[in-house]
Amino acid sequence: MVLAELETIDVETGNDPKSAIIWLHGLGADAHDFEPVVPALNLGSECPVRYVFPNAPPRPVTINGGALMRAWFDLLALDRSAPEDEAGIRESAALVERLIAREEKRGIAPARILLAGFSQGGAVALFTALRCSASLAGVIALSAYLPLPEILSQEKNQRNDKIPIFMAHGEFDNMIDINFARSSRNILEDTGYDVVWREYSMPHSVIPEELSDIKEFLTTVLATD
Repeated sequence: MVLAELETIDVETGNDPKSAIIWLHGLGADAHDFEPVVPALNLGSECPVRYVFPNAPPRPVTINGGALMRAWFDLLALDRSAPEDEAGIRESAALVERLIAREEKRGIAPARILLAGFSQGGAVALFTALRCSASLAGVIALSAYLPLPEILSQEKNQRNDKIPIFMAHGEFDNMIDINFARSSRNILEDTGYDVVWREYSMPHSVIPEELSDIKEFLTTVLATD
């Protein structure tokens, strides 16, 4: 199968960025959805960052009656015991790996590249980062979960065994139950990963307090030597 390159919106916070954050949107959104996090995080011009916001390819989504929308993979049901779209997840992971390779070609070392995502995007960010052959700076999964957890132990790449992971979730999330996200965190910790976990009094969304915690995490993992 020939994969098309993802369309992206790139935002740089200064000249000659030395770090990159590839940020994946949620189901039905697009690359513009998280552009506002750039000024909100305000990481400072002393450590210029290139934010890469890709558009997921349009695909039919079963849970929405087969409607065509931007999605990283198909969703069959909100019930998390439902089968997962493994082929779609792997296809999107391969596309994200191409973006990582593109950033390397643009002069940013893998150790300065971080994956982030919300909901479906967070799920793909986690899936990709833990299998990536390049050692990454970290991964952020917001209002998300770990896809295909039963095969993580067999497929994880040792180069990212120590990858910093930030997971955050809303206590009142009616799309992805917080207990499902907690179980993903537990699986990651049981597999040996160090997870920074945050819970907030919010639905399936992002709030200022969360952005403040993300900024703290990013400042730590992208700190210059």
